[in-house]
Amino acid sequence: MDSSVEVSSNLQRGIRLQAPLVDSLSCYCRVDSGSKTVAGARKFVPGAKLCIQPSDVLPHAHKGKNSRRERNRVQAPFLPGLPDDLAIACLIRVPRVEHRKLRLVCKRWYRLLAGNFFYSLRKRLGMAEEWVYVIKRDREGKISWHAFDPTYQLWQPLPPVPGEYSEALGFGCAVLSGCRLYLFGGKDPLRGSMRRVIFYSARTNKWHRAPDMLRRRHFFGACVINNCLYVAGGECEGIQRTLRSAEIYDPNRNRWSFIADMSTAMVPFIGVVYNGKWFLKGLGSHRQVMSEAYVPETDNWTRANDGLVAGWRNPSISLNGSLYALDCRDGCKLRVYDDTTDSWNKFIDSKIHLGSSRALEAAALVPLNGKLCIIRNNMSISLVDVSNPDKVVESNPHLWETIARKGHFRTIVTNLWSTIAGRSGLRSHIVHCQVLQA
Repeated sequence: MDSSVEVSSNLQRGIRLQAPLVDSLSCYCRVDSGSKTVAGARKFVPGAKLCIQPSDVLPHAHKGKNSRRERNRVQAPFLPGLPDDLAIACLIRVPRVEHRKLRLVCKRWYRLLAGNFFYSLRKRLGMAEEWVYVIKRDREGKISWHAFDPTYQLWQPLPPVPGEYSEALGFGCAVLSGCRLYLFGGKDPLRGSMRRVIFYSARTNKWHRAPDMLRRRHFFGACVINNCLYVAGGECEGIQRTLRSAEIYDPNRNRWSFIADMSTAMVPFIGVVYNGKWFLKGLGSHRQVMSEAYVPETDNWTRANDGLVAGWRNPSISLNGSLYALDCRDGCKLRVYDDTTDSWNKFIDSKIHLGSSRALEAAALVPLNGKLCIIRNNMSISLVDVSNPDKVVESNPHLWETIARKGHFRTIVTNLWSTIAGRSGLRSHIVHCQVLQA
């Protein structure tokens, strides 16, 4: 009797004294509230302070066999000879380009890399990597997409775009929570305007469904403010072809809601978020050029600044409190908006003008690792350091550098291909471009 009591107390003492394998002060299944698809840290981080359900402790307790319970309690370590916390500390430092291989090692590694905990920890420790994702339409009208790793300067394979968007027109594209790329709305060649919403997770490398929009629409405006997705305007089949309605998707509530209608119906062709407002420029019901600005705090639409709209060109972007736009078809000149004078000023010039062909046209402007990233239709990518605008490019070539050189230099073949593409009704071009972190 005394020996059994002693053993029991030793076991209890051992459990109390066992150090947690991961910081026990945090609940890792809630570490990223914006991403609710996975709360899987409980499966492979024993000892941490987690939201564990009773069924997770003894999943097969009803079997009644001690040997089976013991096998369920004991798991093979992530790395032989190392505690799991040290093994995870090693694995989160593996470059993102190798994660596809890590998932193939074993089921436990697959669950680790498919969970929210692994990538949330990389993000919290400043190890998350940004990749550029390019959605392109080929000469046959088919949609494909590609991911570019700027660290190793390599294009990476991706799962195919779901069938409903393989030939869709006028669909939206946005990123929520830094790691989810959403495709929404658009016009299917057979079914017409869509309400459908899907998203790709850079953490799971898979496509998922999301709640449909409230209205069918295509060729509309879209933006992200405070990790909420906004859409407005666009077109839809029917009597009221051009739309005034606008709506918002909140990923925390996982649902869409209507917001205030636009002042007039519009089909936006350019939009940007600047100083907490969403600016849109497009065509009205009678094909007149018009613009509006949405204020989320008051849920109303106001008139946009005349100077901003007059000199506004696409693509444009807001970065670190400044609004930038390209002033050259191949993205060779960058301008910045001045609030005090309500005008656009020259900012920086690459001094390398590639030409005005369709293949070399600048299609997107996105932020990448603190710099402005210019993506052209020929898939060449340039980075612009906007932190030192007073320096000249000639003596500081790192201010304007090319990290993907496909089609960067003009050749006889490039000129010939651009001429042929210009004569054809169907031309390969970039539709959307975003940056995802993982």
